[in-house]
Order: sequence, then C-alpha cells, then structure tokens
Amino acid sequence: MELPIINHPDYVAKINDDNKFPIKKFGALADHLLKEEVVKKFHIPKECSVETMRTSHSLEYINAIKNKTLDIKAQKKIGFPINDSVVRRSFVATGGTVLASKLALDSKLACNTAGGSHHATFNFGAGYCVFNDTAVAANYLKNRGYAKKILILDLDVHQGNGNSEIFQNDKNVLTFSMHCASNYPAKKSKSDIDIELQDNMEDKEYLDLLKDNIRKLNQNSYDFVFYVAGVDIHHEDRLGKLKITDEGINKRDQIVIENFYSKKIPLCGVLGGGYNKSFDKLIELHSMLHKNCAKYF
Repeated sequence: MELPIINHPDYVAKINDDNKFPIKKFGALADHLLKEEVVKKFHIPKECSVETMRTSHSLEYINAIKNKTLDIKAQKKIGFPINDSVVRRSFVATGGTVLASKLALDSKLACNTAGGSHHATFNFGAGYCVFNDTAVAANYLKNRGYAKKILILDLDVHQGNGNSEIFQNDKNVLTFSMHCASNYPAKKSKSDIDIELQDNMEDKEYLDLLKDNIRKLNQNSYDFVFYVAGVDIHHEDRLGKLKITDEGINKRDQIVIENFYSKKIPLCGVLGGGYNKSFDKLIELHSMLHKNCAKYF
C-alpha cells in the first residue's frame, strides 16, 4: 500500500503569463513525486458537485463561477481570470480535497497536490482562492456522518480567514490559524484559535510555538484533521515575511503528521501557499508534505 496522493492534469490552468501565482507548480510537483518514487500512481479526482459545494458557498457565487459571469472587480479580488480552464481547475481541485479526505478515513493519511484555498468565503473568492476546498471537504465529511469533530490546522503564512468565516458558528469544526500578523489579509477574521507571528521569526521560536499549541490542541478530541501546509513561511518566499529554513518546514510537517498519526486521527494534507523566488526550491518545499506522510506506508 502507498500513500494516497491526488492529482489531476487540469490543476494547471491557463492564466496570464505575468500572473504572480506559480500555477505550473501543480504539474511540476506531480512530476517530482513520480520521479522521487513517492508515488507510483495518482488518484484522479472528479469535479466537485454543485450539491457538495453548496454546503460552503452560496449558489449564486457557484453559478457565477460556473457560468463565467463573475464581474471583473470580483475576478480581480481572486487574482485569476475566470475562464474555462480556471473554472475547470476550481471544481476539480476542490473535488481532489474531497477525495483525499475520503481516502484518509481508511488510510489515516492522504494528500492532495493542490488545495488549501483558505481565503475563499461563502459569497466570494480572494487571494488566488476561488472555492474553499477544505471547508467543502470538512462539510462533506460532517454531513455524511464520517466525522463529528474536525480540526482545520492552518500553517500557511496568511490567515485562513475563509475557514474562520465559514465555520464561525459551527462548534464541530475548530479553526486554527498560525500566521504572520502583518501579512494578507489586512483585515483578519476571527478563527477559534489565532496565533499571530511577528515578521522575521526564525525556526526555533516558530517550532517551539507550534509544539506548545499542538499540546494544547491535544487536550480536545477530533475525528479528523485538515492540514494546510503552506510553505510561504520560507525565508526566500516572495509574499511571506518569516525566516523559516528548509529544515524548519520539514520539521514542522513531521511534528504535525506524527502527532495525529500516532493518535490514529485521519489527516488530509493540502498544499497551501508558496511563492518562492526559486521555482525548483518551491517544488522541493511543497513535496515535503507528501514525503513525510509517505514514510508511514
């Protein structure tokens, strides 16, 4: 048995060449994982259904994306043109996290090679996030009785404001966000637990804070964990403001994965953000999530 990893060629959408978002990372990460023999064959997701999407997004917003009728101002807030390719990618990548969450129920660990689109809220997208895949997948598991208490552990450099807003009145989904205080979004929402980090924080302080908060989280019981493993905390990230090294990110992933795996709590890993100055380094950093999960198989 090998770690279930989800990928689809349509994760790479057609956007403007001058767009700051490194859209080609999804294909390059898949190639890297195959080359490194982390996986032999990917699980291929289908488009997420509108019915499943509606648990986390308004029908009006879903249809505006599906029919490509979203106004230009709203498209600019997302940062992507809403064309056929981006629409397809948005539905398939969300389906990928739903599939990964289902596979994690049996295997205890599963990863998407996309996902973590945590700035999308009920009525709109933002910050390169069209649909909130973790929110959709969390509601999918909850509504079908696969999990009662869910933790969304978000370690992206940016606050997971979409999740905190979608689940603000849901006591069965705990939103935890450990992010750079001065970074996007300018106006933060309120997660169940927000850990705000100062600019230029380095490995030791970061990892000590993480360990301390994991210990506190362990005082509660969860049936399922979504782990948003953003690598934009890296010291060479174009949009991050922290100073975490390669080893720091690797250690972070190990701490999270080992903690929940040892307790037999299913964990679904999703990519989160990464905008490294070096594209090759970005792929290497993103692959750490999958490599650390694969060690248990």
